Amino acid sequence: MKSLIKLVMVVAVAMVVAMVLTLALPQVALSGGDAEKGKALYTSKCKMCHAAEGEGNPGMAKALKVEMKALGSKEVQAIKDPELKKAIVDGNGKMKPVKLTDEEAANVIAFLRTLKK
Repeated sequence: MKSLIKLVMVVAVAMVVAMVLTLALPQVALSGGDAEKGKALYTSKCKMCHAAEGEGNPGMAKALKVEMKALGSKEVQAIKDPELKKAIVDGNGKMKPVKLTDEEAANVIAFLRTLKK
């Protein structure tokens, strides 16, 4: 009976570990982007509104009547990669969606992480 209980415990622990790994894999996959490639994409698709260093273009913010948070700020940097990806590819508030592949989105996010203050 003790060996059966031990076996059930081992299986239960293995299942919990498998579930945790399954939930963590999407985050790991996104965080593997190439920051240099992401910088090139950012420059061509994001810089006009968000400025070169992610501080936000004041003229664009005024025209859109929005407050742009610095992309290197603690607030923005605390956002998980999947949420950043969703905001980028689906749009967020007055920000229009940006057409990117999964790999390109991961690269842009990797670049955004380099802006951390």
